[in-house]
Amino acid sequence: MHATPRLEVKNLVRSYDGLRVVDDVSLSVMPGSVICLLGPSGCGKSTTLRMIAGVEMQDSGEIFVDGRLVCDTVTRVPPEGREIGLMFQDFALFPHLSVAENVAFGLKGSARQNRARVEELLTKVGMLRHIDAYPHQLSGGEQQRVALARALAPRPRILLMDEPFSGLDDRLRDDIRDETLQVLKGEGTSVLLVTHEPAEAMRMADEIALMRNGRVVQRGAPYNIYNAPVDREAAAFFSDINVIRGVVKGALTETPFGQFLAPGVPDGTEVEIVIRPQHLRIDFDRGGRGPNPTPVDGTPARGVVERARYMGSESLVEFRMEFDGSILRASVPSVFLPAQGTPLWLMFRRDRCHVFPVRS
Repeated sequence: MHATPRLEVKNLVRSYDGLRVVDDVSLSVMPGSVICLLGPSGCGKSTTLRMIAGVEMQDSGEIFVDGRLVCDTVTRVPPEGREIGLMFQDFALFPHLSVAENVAFGLKGSARQNRARVEELLTKVGMLRHIDAYPHQLSGGEQQRVALARALAPRPRILLMDEPFSGLDDRLRDDIRDETLQVLKGEGTSVLLVTHEPAEAMRMADEIALMRNGRVVQRGAPYNIYNAPVDREAAAFFSDINVIRGVVKGALTETPFGQFLAPGVPDGTEVEIVIRPQHLRIDFDRGGRGPNPTPVDGTPARGVVERARYMGSESLVEFRMEFDGSILRASVPSVFLPAQGTPLWLMFRRDRCHVFPVRS
């Protein structure tokens, strides 16, 4: 027997001035899981969140919480009746209330019960010593922890988080994300997180829903969505990519790196072979003629170094390829800074590349 999703969204549509900003979006969040709605600014993800929260009305579609219909074009449960918590990037703490009063705001128990819940959550987020402080006395990271405690205080069935870490200093962000995830998992809270940062989605989500132009174009676990992108744009959203073009003949594409499989693609179709910089490797055995050539890596092709930069944990080397003058980028672990003009042979694993038909 399958568990009922904590949140289920079916075919949400929202238009402004005739333009669909949310176009037939469906998703679900299971109890205790973290789902990330990921996409570039303006793709419709925050509008989707506002409709789920009830602060904006959809044109069509349905929203369910624990199997109960909370909104369609006829029924509409108000935001306060949906048992949904909200957390936004500006934290929205009440400046005239103390930390304890902010966290207790909206709790309906006795004063004693509320105080116990406040102290429990402030302990979890490491803010109990600031219980009597006011927001202006706190750092950004501390305010974020208080905002999280306040959002969790009423024990919402689901917590909606809209870019909650974007206002934090880069040095704090990863620690705050990890602490937040630990608290959410400890509370057993189901989460729908909106972000435009792939690294944040990969770090926090059990599942990612990749959104573009108002639609969810791909869903899956972070590993799967990264390693099996649905199209070139999906691959490029997560990292830099290299692109090599070819034409399919007999389900194969001929390239300077050898033949690549293109199953199911009609003959004569132009395709793009996408490879990430970390999967492009330098063949120091001069074109595979050394002692350990690897057939899976295909045919070596020669390029000339245009630029090399040290990035900390790796080096990024740009090559101008002899076969067509295009630029390919390779990321190499540690320090590797060959001089401009150095010729080197490049190879890449065929099982690490992705072949997509060129869109007309």
